[in-house]
Amino acid sequence: MVSLTILSTVLMGLLVVATFVAVARIGGQRKPPREEESGDKYTVVSNRLSELVRTPAVWSITFVVVTVGVGAAAVLAVGDFGLPEGVSGMMLGVVYAAVGLLITGFVFLGAYFGARGRGLGNAHGIAAGSFAAGLVFLVLVTAQLLVGVIG
Repeated sequence: MVSLTILSTVLMGLLVVATFVAVARIGGQRKPPREEESGDKYTVVSNRLSELVRTPAVWSITFVVVTVGVGAAAVLAVGDFGLPEGVSGMMLGVVYAAVGLLITGFVFLGAYFGARGRGLGNAHGIAAGSFAAGLVFLVLVTAQLLVGVIG
């Protein structure tokens, strides 16, 4: 049983490393030097931040930080680390909420960018994302009524 868990952990680690290697190869293309930025300070900072957000390394680091954070909170919630009982129960609720928000955000942004990628405007993208997030909420309510997934 323990050896299967270790094997699974090693395989997942290799999958994460392979993902980072693939992202590094895709994002490793060189760009020509850019011109000196001109304009007010807000425009310069806004342009630099938008360029930073579009780099694969930032997305990879954010993924690792969020994954390690949620995993650490889950381990603290279910492990025997001398935490009071109320704290570990609350932490498990926080982990559930964080995972739910991540999934709902993923669904919202997927619908939003899907609508924007098809030439629709911001309002259409927000409407599609809100509709998709509402469907996630509806599925959660249905699952709660049928099998009791919360609490």
